[in-house]
Amino acid sequence: MKQRFAGSAGELAYVDEGDGPAVVLLHGFPTSSQLWRVFVPPLAARHRVIGPDLLGYGDSAKPTDADLSISAQAGYVVELLEHLGIEEFPAVGHDVGGGVAQLLALDTGAKALVLLDSIAFDVWPIEGVRMLQATEPDQETEELVASVVRLSLDLGIAKKQRLTDELVEGTVRPFAGDPPAFFRAARAIDGRGLGGRDDELATLDVPVFLIWGEEDPFMPVEVAHRLNELIDGSTLALLPGCSHFVTEDAGETLVPLVTEWLRAQYLREPHGHAAAQPLIQLRPRT
Repeated sequence: MKQRFAGSAGELAYVDEGDGPAVVLLHGFPTSSQLWRVFVPPLAARHRVIGPDLLGYGDSAKPTDADLSISAQAGYVVELLEHLGIEEFPAVGHDVGGGVAQLLALDTGAKALVLLDSIAFDVWPIEGVRMLQATEPDQETEELVASVVRLSLDLGIAKKQRLTDELVEGTVRPFAGDPPAFFRAARAIDGRGLGGRDDELATLDVPVFLIWGEEDPFMPVEVAHRLNELIDGSTLALLPGCSHFVTEDAGETLVPLVTEWLRAQYLREPHGHAAAQPLIQLRPRT
């Protein structure tokens, strides 16, 4: 069951499971903490897992006048973590949540980064999001939200057997009854906050793990290579046959991969003899 926190701009719903060093999971557009459903139980065996629904998403409040930019979202997450007494953590982010995670590392001091098919640099928002941003108020219907979500998941999930009605309905549900909230979230994806910070990323002194679907049509793999080349010591894992929503395409592979990387690079604990992942290309930046 999600807990709730009254933040400065609205109430945040969040997952809080496990007992140990904290790890923060950050979803993107148009998802929620549901994105991490297969990650939470395994990670909670070693970590305190905090998975907020970003403001305007999931079960969190959807105020009509709040700032939903990545800079603001990073601030709301910091408020939550301060409320929970969490000072040190790795940030794991997908899509827009990856942008929030980068800001938490650059501005707040997150101690490690795992970025999955993340926004980066100045290469966002993508054309599809810009089209959503131009939607007229009288077009902001539940039917359009459902159509856009299904299309996004269809393009972003390579393994079509995993694109279930249950997944689509779970992604649409938080916007049922308030479809304009979906478009407010889309309009907040403004491309600001990460552009022009290459030098800061290059000198980021924390472990960084980049995970990317090779068939991502939204944030192409070239973005991953650019991040890998820029961030000294970062490691890039490319997932063949996977698209943008890698947690759906390859969750069973990513859970042990991320768990073991956090063990080795963040917790610095002895090797746990995890099974090898032969289908993933690992590329360290040295």
